Amino acid sequence: MNKTFAIVLIILALALIAYNVTLVDFENPLQGDSTIALIGIVASLCAIVLMLIFMTSKKIDKKLKK
Repeated sequence: MNKTFAIVLIILALALIAYNVTLVDFENPLQGDSTIALIGIVASLCAIVLMLIFMTSKKIDKKLKK
């Protein structure tokens, strides 16, 4: 997986976070569809963290091979 693909996935995850924030009812965040939106936000944040870890590990691997 190359760097461009990883960046595209991070951008898609950010777009999903933005969409899910619009679905959250901030008066009752744990009721109905707001719960699903919060789960989507957390899942997108996990995807971003995983992609950043992956990109960092690729940089470390590249430096070790030199």
